[in-house]
Amino acid sequence: MNNEAVTVVETWNLGKTYRTGFWLNQKVVSLQDCSLRVDQGETFGLLGPNGAGKTTLLKTLLGIIRPTSGRGVLLGRPLGDRLIKQRVGYLPENAYYYDYLTGWEFLSFVAGLFKIPPKETKKRIIRLLDVVGLAEATAKKKQLRQYSKGMVQRIGMAQALINDPEVVFLDEPMSGLDPMGRYQVRQIILNLKAQGKTIFFNSHILADVEKICDRIAILAQGNLICSGSLDELLGSPDHYQVIVKGGTEAELSPWLDYLNLENQSWHGQLTKPPGAFIHYLESINAQLIDLKLARRSLEDFFLQQLEARGIYKSS
Repeated sequence: MNNEAVTVVETWNLGKTYRTGFWLNQKVVSLQDCSLRVDQGETFGLLGPNGAGKTTLLKTLLGIIRPTSGRGVLLGRPLGDRLIKQRVGYLPENAYYYDYLTGWEFLSFVAGLFKIPPKETKKRIIRLLDVVGLAEATAKKKQLRQYSKGMVQRIGMAQALINDPEVVFLDEPMSGLDPMGRYQVRQIILNLKAQGKTIFFNSHILADVEKICDRIAILAQGNLICSGSLDELLGSPDHYQVIVKGGTEAELSPWLDYLNLENQSWHGQLTKPPGAFIHYLESINAQLIDLKLARRSLEDFFLQQLEARGIYKSS
């Protein structure tokens, strides 16, 4: 049995330079020497600050824009090959939909672009509305101009899935959403992951990426500065997250790093043996509320990578 991973996306030294100015005599490098790989069934997160080149890379992979240098393949075909369009789904960051269509009409229109038969279209729309959490009655009656930001994002997710794609590209899918909207989109992505779909998405919401992704890459100033699995990049758990009720800052600070008081309980990181700490808490009449093994966060790692390259400076 062959367990070798199937590569879905791969690039070699991909670059994109734009010409600007009245005479188009100025160059802006948006992407340079970008080499990455995404395997079948992976959820891959591309991270980076605003203006890092994330959307440029995604649009280049989709063939929306052409690279200036380098090359890549998507589903075994060169980037921009029209033969793979039917096998890919895409949710833009700031999509413009036809405001006066209902959600149902919009999804029917998109299905028509893929030449999906009417009976199959109806089945798919009903199923996708359930997947993205939109009521069928709302989709049939309410025009898109009346949708909230979260509803627009969910109908956008449905259109990205109408053709049952093998690979789904999502550009900042949680951007501008409230906590409930982010949770709903996150659950949709996890559902797609469970189906074995390959998911490539851009984001700057690191907590969501940490919960969802198998592998990540960090892009900054057009350069891919690192990539790998979360275990490879963040390492093994090396401390305990602790919540304590009782005691004083002076009593706990010799034991806990990053100590702070929240809702009348002390929160901090413990790097010493937990047994000795628990015994110490008994001696000061403090109560251990929670203790769990943890590792450094993706946010800490992300900021360290940017700071090491002079892109970010901590206060």
